[in-house]
Order: sequence, then C-alpha cells, then structure tokens
Amino acid sequence: MEKEKFYITTPIFYPSNKLTLGNCYTTIICDTIARFNKMLGKDVFYLTGTDEHGQKIAKVAQDKGMEIKKYLDENILDTKELWKMLHIDYDYFIRTTDEQHEKAIQKIFTELYNRGYIYKGKYSGHYCTPCESFWTEAQLVDGKCPDCGRDVVYQEEEAYFFKLSEFGDKLLKLYEDNPNFLQPTSRVNEMVNNFIKPGLQDLCVSRTTVSWGVPVEFDPKHTIYVWIDALFNYVTALGYGSNNDELFKKYWPADLHLVGKEIVRFHAIIWPALLMALDLPLPKQIFGHGWLLFGGQKLSKSKTAGTTEVIDPRILIPRYGADSVRYILLREIPFGSDGTYSTENYLKHINTDLCNDFGNLVNRTFAMLKKYFNGVVPTPNKQEETQQDVDFINTVENAKTNAINYMKTYDVSKSLTEIFTIFNKANKYIENSTPWELAKSNQEELKNVLYNLLEAIKIGTVLLASFLTEQPSKVLNAYGIEKPSIEDIEKFGSLKSGTVIKEIGVLYPRLDIEKELKELSNL
Repeated sequence: MEKEKFYITTPIFYPSNKLTLGNCYTTIICDTIARFNKMLGKDVFYLTGTDEHGQKIAKVAQDKGMEIKKYLDENILDTKELWKMLHIDYDYFIRTTDEQHEKAIQKIFTELYNRGYIYKGKYSGHYCTPCESFWTEAQLVDGKCPDCGRDVVYQEEEAYFFKLSEFGDKLLKLYEDNPNFLQPTSRVNEMVNNFIKPGLQDLCVSRTTVSWGVPVEFDPKHTIYVWIDALFNYVTALGYGSNNDELFKKYWPADLHLVGKEIVRFHAIIWPALLMALDLPLPKQIFGHGWLLFGGQKLSKSKTAGTTEVIDPRILIPRYGADSVRYILLREIPFGSDGTYSTENYLKHINTDLCNDFGNLVNRTFAMLKKYFNGVVPTPNKQEETQQDVDFINTVENAKTNAINYMKTYDVSKSLTEIFTIFNKANKYIENSTPWELAKSNQEELKNVLYNLLEAIKIGTVLLASFLTEQPSKVLNAYGIEKPSIEDIEKFGSLKSGTVIKEIGVLYPRLDIEKELKELSNL
C-alpha cells in the first residue's frame, strides 16, 4: 500500500549569518511537524531554502566589497551549519540562484504573460528596500514603510504588472469555501478587511533598476521581481517547469505552508492568485504563526545590549544543547500567537522541565528498575492492580491521544503540554505509590508500578522525539527503539516484559542560573 504523502514548507530565508531564535522558529516547528508525520508513517517531503535575489542583497554585498555570489555562498554555508546544529532534517534546500529554478521562473513569467495576466506599464510609488515592497501614499505610516517603519524611496520606472485586481472575488470565495485554507482565523479577517475588500491593486512584477535577479526571457532589460521569483520556489523545488517534474506530480499540492504572520499577505493573496492564473492546485493550508518577542518587540539582534538576553542560537546551543533551544521555542509560542522570551525563563525551563520533569523521571525510574529487577522489565500483575494504577494509565492514554490530535492540527505548543502532562503525572505517581516501600511489602504491586512508569516514559518519549532530537533518542535506544513510530505506542502495555533497559546517565545537567546569567552577560 502506497504511503500517504505529506509536503511541508517554510518560507525561504533571506541569507544572513545573524539569524536569531525568532528566525529559527519557523524552521524548527516545520521540522517538528515533519518528524511527527514521518512517525505516522507518511511519505514526507520537507522544503526550506534561501531567497537570494533583489536590491537588498546586491547592496549588502556591495557595501562589504564582495562579489554577490561569493557573499551568498558564505552565508548559505552559515545558515546550513545552523540548521545542522539544530538537527533540522530537511529533504531539499533550494536556492533561488539555482539554475533549474531560474530557468523555471522565466518559463512561468512567460506563461503568465501569454495567458494575459501580465502586462507592461509604468510604476510610480514608494519602495522599501529592506522589505522589498512597494507602497502607495495612502499605505505609508508617517511617510514610512508600514511593515518595518523604515524610510521609503519614491521611484518611477517601466515595469510589468500582474493582474492581481482580477482575483479579489476568487480569493473571497476560496476563504469562504475552504475555511481551513488560511489559519488562524484572525489572519483571514486581516487579509479580507485590510487588503481584499478595499480593492486589490495590480502587482508590480518586474524591475528595470535592479539587475541582480532573473531576467525576463522576452524582455531582458527587466528583472523578475522577488515575489514571483521567491513564491514559486515551492513548485520549482519539485521540478515544476523542468524536464523532470516527477516530484511535483508526487507531492503537490503542499499540505502546509508555514509562514510568519508578517508575510501572510504574500502567501495567502499573491501566491494563490498566481496559482489560479496558471490553473495549478492550491496548497491545502497556509498557517501564519506569531513572533517570539522580547520586551514586546520582535527579536532582531543576536544579543540585546546591556542585558543578559542572549538570543543568538550559536551561543546557546553549544552551552545548553539543541534540545533546550528547540524546546523553548516550541513551548513559548502558542501556535498562531506571539510568545515572549527571556534568558532567565529559558534557563529555568531547562531546570524544571527538561532536567527535573523529564530527565530526573527517566533516571530515577531506570535506577529503580536496576535496583529492584536487575534492569529487566517486569511482568505486570493485573490481579494486583489498584485504582491508582488504573487512573494513571487512563491519564497517560488521554494525554497521548490529545498530544497526537493536537499535532494533527499543528497545535504544537498544546501537544508539548500534553506530553509533559505524562511526565508530570508519572513523577506524582512515583511519590504516591512509593516504590521503595512496595519493595519491602508488595512485590507484585511494585511490578505494576515499575512497568507502568516504564511504559509511560516510553509513550511520552516517543511523542517527544518529534520535538527534541538529542536526549529522547538516548532514552528510546535504551528501550531498543531506533526509529520511533506512533505504532510503538498505540496501546498502553505494548512494552515487552523481559526487555533489558540500561541506565543512561544524566540527560540534562542542572544549571546554576545565577552563575549562567552572569557569564552570559559578559559574552
């Protein structure tokens, strides 16, 4: 039987060696969702990459006195190294400077022109270089870019335009007929009320004043503007527009485009309109996630000057591990909303959640197994089962079901909460059942307690393996599980009696938070 396909994408990144925790969130959450769907047994394709054309990149390279491609190559290596540090397991990394992509973009632009959706005209208006966006006078806020607040430049030039104005009614019908197409619902309201109902304007899709980009095939003095170039990466990465489009036929349409809320307009209005113009299937869902905030502001620097707020993953990962960075991002940002970061809070969660609730639970349970049963999983005695045992098993099963269901709707933070409910309840179960006392008085109930704890840890850790990529694998290897699957935890009680489980040592060392904050402040 052929596996169910699952195609997930991040927006391609502007190449930079200053990616912060906030920049990493989209990639980490996509990686988590991709890993979970692999555990469901699906055939997963996870795409990420870099957006490498445009005036902004050319200017940065020029300011550094570097050849543009060399500047890009160095930054892409740095980005890939960071993804490696975070254990991002993507299937393909696309660069918009890839020859295959550039040729496909030229074909796509020509096809849109031949279909009558692109025409030549003259652009006059305000341009924000950092955002690579054009704005009308009415859209400016105090004369500045409404997105980033920076200065804009008034420009006039010959340009090609895409007839975006023709797609307003079609987009409204798309949202109405497919309520899950754009999530959360607040993003739909924003698109409809702020952009579609006021009237969509035709979109400038070429430049004559920017040379770093893909030239229009039939009019080479024009460079294809970034939003056609960048958005179509989702299909050119699969071979669309090339001589080999087998991956496109296999995986398109995408199951999920995950994007930051600041670029939802481009992905939920421009992107579906372009696909409609080419009669291509639309992605099944676009989700606009929130931001990681510091002091109420979006994070944009590697370290906030004069504070201990270190937000550079390249500093945090070597000190505290990739698990901790992945955990704080997946925990602190409610899916679809903004989350707040502080280094002190981050360190506290390492101690309380990773070290105590998970790591200490595993260590003490494995230690008791060694002490009382020589490291061998005992056979539970159902006749000696207490109401406390039954309640604990039901709690674990309910939390497992909830965690899986939340992941199926991409509510990652709630799923993570359910997983840690399993660990928290297991810790309380130890305190309430007092295995050290049972060892003296009731060996049969001791078998039940240890078996239930080991099974709960296995279930919680299999689920956690989608989120964290280092220590959960060590725990699962102790169970003999190398490639975790949801099938491993379908029913409580699947852990085989007689399995030998060895102690694995400390998973997450406890931190002296005051000491760590002091050292970080001096970096």
